[in-house]
Amino acid sequence: MNARQKRLFDEARKRNPDLKMPAATSPPPVLTEEDLALIKQGVGDKSPREQAMAESGGGEGAGAAGHSGMVVTYFEEKGFGFIRPDDGGKDIFFHVSRLAEGDPTQLTANTPVAYQLGMDRNGKIAATEIRIVKPE
Repeated sequence: MNARQKRLFDEARKRNPDLKMPAATSPPPVLTEEDLALIKQGVGDKSPREQAMAESGGGEGAGAAGHSGMVVTYFEEKGFGFIRPDDGGKDIFFHVSRLAEGDPTQLTANTPVAYQLGMDRNGKIAATEIRIVKPE
């Protein structure tokens, strides 16, 4: 127990004299190389997300096939919104910084877009390389 924890415990004990000292904890677990690799990616196991990305054909290098959909909502002041895929499914998050072609002022409801699937900074599925599709 470090000095700060001891001080906090002593203050809590003044308010509750029956408070007992916490038991000594066991030593921290030994981390394997796989555990360290997961920690470098982010907190937690990423395998379900990677599997979902593989099933949807997504990822940063998804190729030229891509996906298409319509902008459902776009919050211009915050710089993000959601795309409804043409093939159905959950709405996809996007950030204006991922707009590859087009003007951000054109991102309004029902604007057709083409995009790739990737991951946002939190490791969740998001649209990348967004292009506003021009009407024919």
